[in-house]
Amino acid sequence: MNRDSLARRIARLVLALAYLAVGIVHLRSPEGFLPIVPDWVPFPREVVLATGVAEMAGAIGLMIPRLRHAAAWGLAAYAVCVFPANIKHAIEGIAVSGQVLGWGYHAPRLLAQPVIVWWALWAGGITDWPWRGRAAR
Repeated sequence: MNRDSLARRIARLVLALAYLAVGIVHLRSPEGFLPIVPDWVPFPREVVLATGVAEMAGAIGLMIPRLRHAAAWGLAAYAVCVFPANIKHAIEGIAVSGQVLGWGYHAPRLLAQPVIVWWALWAGGITDWPWRGRAAR
């Protein structure tokens, strides 16, 4: 697969738009995320704000060729780092914006986390898996 195929460019744009939107939400409404921050995280409000900045920086970086690889690694690492919050949200059934989401939401969300890590790496041109080698066949 071409390092910058149409599919990769579309995946990169969709991922960047998603992270940009969520980053804005983190900055505008950090209170909504505070309940799912694990208790062992220091300065939870500041961490939520920092995650918003990280999401937005990663989104912008994905769209700038010379920053793309660093942004992809950063967003992949970010997706790993927020996994404990996703687990807490699921296990404790925490209401966010007054709504409790059941396992119909949480199970797919938790299972999608490795896909989000891969998506950042693939969209950023770090990996060609699972398509590497298909062109050689």
